[in-house]
Amino acid sequence: MTTASVPAAGTSKARVGVQRFGTFLSGMIMPNIPALIAWGIFTAFFIAVGWTPVPALATLVGPFIHYLLPILIAYTGGNIIYGVRGGVVASIGTFGAIAGSDYLIAQINADLPADNQLGQVHMFIGAMIMAPICAYSMRWLDSLWEGKIRAGFEMLVNMFSAGIWGFVLAIIGFYPIAWVVNGIMQVLSNAVDWLVSMNLLPLTSIIIEPAKVFFLNNAINHGVLTPLGIQQSAETGSSILFLLEANPGPGVGLLLAFTFFGIGAARASAPGAAVIQFFGGIHEVYFPYALMKPMLILALIAGGMTGVTTNMLLGGALRAPAAPGSIFAVIAQVANNSYVAVLLSVVLAATVTFLISWVILRASRKRDLEAMAATDDAFGAAITQTAAAKGKSSAALDGLRSGAATSADGGIEPATMTEREIKNIVFACDAGMGSSAMGASVLRNKIKKAGIENVTVTNKAIAALDASADLVITQNQLTDRARQKTPNSVHVSVDNFMNSPRYDEVVDLVRAQHEDGA
Repeated sequence: MTTASVPAAGTSKARVGVQRFGTFLSGMIMPNIPALIAWGIFTAFFIAVGWTPVPALATLVGPFIHYLLPILIAYTGGNIIYGVRGGVVASIGTFGAIAGSDYLIAQINADLPADNQLGQVHMFIGAMIMAPICAYSMRWLDSLWEGKIRAGFEMLVNMFSAGIWGFVLAIIGFYPIAWVVNGIMQVLSNAVDWLVSMNLLPLTSIIIEPAKVFFLNNAINHGVLTPLGIQQSAETGSSILFLLEANPGPGVGLLLAFTFFGIGAARASAPGAAVIQFFGGIHEVYFPYALMKPMLILALIAGGMTGVTTNMLLGGALRAPAAPGSIFAVIAQVANNSYVAVLLSVVLAATVTFLISWVILRASRKRDLEAMAATDDAFGAAITQTAAAKGKSSAALDGLRSGAATSADGGIEPATMTEREIKNIVFACDAGMGSSAMGASVLRNKIKKAGIENVTVTNKAIAALDASADLVITQNQLTDRARQKTPNSVHVSVDNFMNSPRYDEVVDLVRAQHEDGA
């Protein structure tokens, strides 16, 4: 099988830049997905067209989406950059943008007829703009007088400087930012309306599906589709935009094609990858399969276009974002009377992708078998390229290596020795959610089976690590960052969060300490 070509240096730098931008946007949105889900549940049950309309409880829906969610996003973004202080000033600045947008809309509506009034613009994009502006500027201001404040006046200066700068930022948010964001939202909304009116929305798959394979989708999804989808959902109760990127159909269709018509390691690992992708919502597991034969991206595009077309024709839509992109998350957010349309869009997207992938795989089967006879490393190379495209490895990709009979952990170093008593073990990753949570669960079960008590195993984002962690477990690429956060903790590096031999070494270390202390 052939591997994808390596992009030019300039293209690679641009791709990495977009990835970093998308990662930052994702870092603001993803921790607040539970709030979006809660808002979706309120919408599903209590608005006038909901399952059980309750006018009193429906009054929560508007403030929830207009005030709470943008401010949560702003706080999260500010906190990423400059801790709680950055989060607070980002929230103040974003509130100014919300008020400025409302004032601007009121001024425009004053000159419009009563039956043609503009609705509120929800400041999701405003929050994602204000958060870095506020947090970075606050950090810069603090650096100006760091070490120059007389003893005893630190708290006074810190409180008033943040309050005064927050006041300034709220005014900046009220005027220029609110006006700019309202203009951006108007342009984007008009573009989406035009695509829908011209029946061209399926063409977005030409951009979205290749972007997913190269990990560029976060900038599109969280920067454009999610804010616009939330705006539409607040006005109509649902939005098709939530399904443009989250539909699991194309990915599972590709993996099923490899299950039946692939060869070698790719065929052996495809069934397990299909389960993880479709039910677990970890779409990255199918990216190596597309990268090893880039022609298959055409199958993904066709499947994506089929899903979007189905939803357009039958009215399929979601109430809120489906994250992660699991079929369970999609079903949980389906709008009323859209279940048939949404499920059919998933099935048809998977079917079209499967059929086109089958044609491509069958057409190149003889050539692929000859290539496999010469080398069986094509799939491993594709996994490596996927990890490079993402900028880091992951438990899901490492699991593919294991499924392909490739060792995930390589050589195992001697067990980590330390005189520090291990009571608090922390798994750390970028976001502190998906892969680290899985790893923590695995080790927690091992410690429980070993009969060891009084040892906690948790997961956090690297940015949230503190001195309370006795032992920190990270993937190899992230260990240096973790050491900078907690230099006095014991650090253990693994390649695969899901099934690393180092876990047994950690259990042995903790057991030995408990036996010595008994």
